[in-house]
Amino acid sequence: MALKKFTFNVLNNVDQARLGLIKTHRGNINTPVFMPVGTQATIKGAFIDHIVETGSEIILGNTYHLMLRPGVKRIQSVGGLHQFMNCKLPILTDSGGFQVMSLSKLNKVDIEKGAIFQSHIDGKKFILSPEESIKIQKGLNSDIVMVMDECPKKSNDYKKIKKSMDLSMYWAERSKKAFGKNPHKGIFGIVQGGLFRDLRIESLEKLQNIDFDGYAVGGLAVGESQKEMFNVLDNITELMPYDKPRYLMGVGTPSDILGAVKRGIDMFDCVLPTRSGRTGLAFTWNGRINIRNAKYQNDNTPLNVDTNKFSLNKYTKNYLNHLFNTNEMLGSMLLTLHNINFYQELMRSIRNNIKNGTFHEFHDKYISKL
Repeated sequence: MALKKFTFNVLNNVDQARLGLIKTHRGNINTPVFMPVGTQATIKGAFIDHIVETGSEIILGNTYHLMLRPGVKRIQSVGGLHQFMNCKLPILTDSGGFQVMSLSKLNKVDIEKGAIFQSHIDGKKFILSPEESIKIQKGLNSDIVMVMDECPKKSNDYKKIKKSMDLSMYWAERSKKAFGKNPHKGIFGIVQGGLFRDLRIESLEKLQNIDFDGYAVGGLAVGESQKEMFNVLDNITELMPYDKPRYLMGVGTPSDILGAVKRGIDMFDCVLPTRSGRTGLAFTWNGRINIRNAKYQNDNTPLNVDTNKFSLNKYTKNYLNHLFNTNEMLGSMLLTLHNINFYQELMRSIRNNIKNGTFHEFHDKYISKL
């Protein structure tokens, strides 16, 4: 059977907010979409079948971490990341650039060689070039591949951000060449340029000249305020190709997502729902809840009375408080699943409201609440 081509179509919109559909040979992805993060070939604390049951349609894998452990050859030997982790959903893999900069004990950037760094695990030296990053992602057999980029820390130093952006654009061109032609998979470029409008626009124009299947906005979620992040999106989303998916990397809170959808973003990923779940923070339609607080010791209501997924509404705040305060791992597992389920409920509600033409009312109701 012939594999489906990678395609994207906008189905409806409310001003800049878009309802869309990405088609891949592994399945369709309704947008706006949230991608749970499977850093080490697993969504921490959850079974992959449960992740599917939440309505998740795509997950994210981490090139840097999988390159170090277990290594691409081990994953490739069983057919790729899908077989390795028993996941039938489409998988997007990041390029590893962000982790090289944020996690390595020592790194050096060489324009031609790429990122030269020491593993944060054992100090072993690695060189990750744009070509190597794409080779690894091909070995993982992911469905959406990200170009190698440099993700600088937040800075007001224009020259520093300009130099980093130029490097990322050079690496993007090399990444696209290394990817070659594969109509069944997608490769996304990453717009860089910090908080500077002209650099963001220049970056986007250069990426469009290279021509990618989708365009990501990188270099955010690095310490800037929500207002600063939205300002970056206001400056560039209207200039992004209408017929290609737009991905805001590493974002974020429910209100971040709502505001970004309003500005035309289609795809999101973040460790927040799983990381928060492991530490006792729950996301609900009434805002965030720290389940460790003593006030929940006598609260026998569920976190979400309306959900019937996994019988999550049968677990009371009282009980969850007990699990966390006794360090029982079931608490982390239940809250992780609850949070991912909530994020997917949020995305379905966003899509339904765009479809029905009521997105602005939905946005205004929840933007400051979530």
